[in-house]
Amino acid sequence: MKKYLTVCMTLFLIILSNRAKCFAQTEELTESSPVFLTGPRLGVSIIGGSMANKLRKDYGANSIITQFGWQFEWRFFSIENGPAGIVECIPLMGGLEQGLFLPSLTTPIGVRFRNGFEFGTGPSVSLTGFSIAIAVGYTFQAGHLSLPLNISILPSKAGARYSLTFGFNMRKS
Repeated sequence: MKKYLTVCMTLFLIILSNRAKCFAQTEELTESSPVFLTGPRLGVSIIGGSMANKLRKDYGANSIITQFGWQFEWRFFSIENGPAGIVECIPLMGGLEQGLFLPSLTTPIGVRFRNGFEFGTGPSVSLTGFSIAIAVGYTFQAGHLSLPLNISILPSKAGARYSLTFGFNMRKS
């Protein structure tokens, strides 16, 4: 699993360092322009600790699961040529490829800088209980289309969950 996580982190860093010029931000956000975005999220999670053992023992499932869901994002403030404050609500369904239904809901609050780098933290709830999500990422911009790519760590008493998610979202009219 460490090798898999290392590969994911390496790919993430390569993408950030070699971002395409065609995704340069073309939209100016101002202090008076709150924005609501919505769109699909896909990804993969590695589940550790006692929850991984329970998945293997009780369900014969692997601790690496796919994630499918939706992202709702509110940019509640932005500073011209500066950062934007964001709140996200991300419901996900995991493990469907293994015949499991592992729902989660995460609501990070964070900051996105003009260059696309972002970080945030917030509560998460899943079948293992409550935890705090810590996420970093990068959002590519192509006009009104946003392409988020995030890595998150969710430590809990049942073990940590490591996720890599990506997707796209657009401004909701």
